[in-house]
Amino acid sequence: MASPAAAGPGAALPPAAARRDFYWLRSFIAGGVAGCCAKTTTAPLDRVKILLQAHNHHYKHLGVFSTLCAVPKKEGYLGLYKGNGAMMIRIFPYGAIQFMAFDQYKKVIKNQLGISGHVHRLVAGSMAGITAVICTYPLDMVRVRLAFQVKGEHKYMGIIHAFKMIYTKEGGLSGFYRGLMPTVVGMAPYAGFSFFTFGTLKSIGLAQAPQLLGRPSLDNPEVLVLRTHVNLLCGGVAGAIAQTVSYPLDVTRRRMQLGAVLPDSDKCLTMVQTLRYVYQQHGVRRGLYRGLSLNYIRCVPSQAVAFTTYELMKQFLHLN
Repeated sequence: MASPAAAGPGAALPPAAARRDFYWLRSFIAGGVAGCCAKTTTAPLDRVKILLQAHNHHYKHLGVFSTLCAVPKKEGYLGLYKGNGAMMIRIFPYGAIQFMAFDQYKKVIKNQLGISGHVHRLVAGSMAGITAVICTYPLDMVRVRLAFQVKGEHKYMGIIHAFKMIYTKEGGLSGFYRGLMPTVVGMAPYAGFSFFTFGTLKSIGLAQAPQLLGRPSLDNPEVLVLRTHVNLLCGGVAGAIAQTVSYPLDVTRRRMQLGAVLPDSDKCLTMVQTLRYVYQQHGVRRGLYRGLSLNYIRCVPSQAVAFTTYELMKQFLHLN
């Protein structure tokens, strides 16, 4: 293999000092792009999930695939992407903060606290998920409100109008953080197990079968990275495990976020109250885990694309 100098200035890897320049910014961009790519692939499934979780009266009698077919008939194919504009505005900073925070928390936990092995991934992932949620929660609130609307029954005319309505009619800034507690409680295990599972599978794979599963990184040949198809597989498994653990709290969060939009909002004011109400009214399978089959279909490819895109962006932006 030719050295960087021999390959010419255009192909030369940047010196160590240059690689450190704007590291946080490059890490931020890599995470944001990864988040946007992942969510774009599963936007229609996200819309259906929200409609089913909150028992929208137009679709509450339908299943996952029936709703996927019914939404285009009632609202057109763009109805499957309702709320996606707010999603992209939210998901870029969300993905950026989450991946960047994970890298930073992992270093602090390992170097400052002396916690290593697989545990530091679990802790760092949980902390990164919570950080990203708190920073971007108002955008998620608006996105959910827009996605829950059905054609002909619009309460919000767009992203800015939704922000104004929530602020003026639901208690100012506190209105944007309705349902934050179950979100934070649910995000800790979700992000933690997601990063933990992916990182563990990656390290085991590269340690046990480096030639079969790995290849040299584009930006640093001394670093081994997973092959693309293996990245996709590991990311998908990580998403499935994380989603199973945290799904009841995700259902709770959605119902609390929708607030006054739902006729039974007075029974869903706190996290515990909402969990109890959903369980008593709909049970485990049709309540706390309603829409889980859709979430597997949605979350497995989403996490697979997110982790794979981030790993590729790390190479393109010289983050290894």
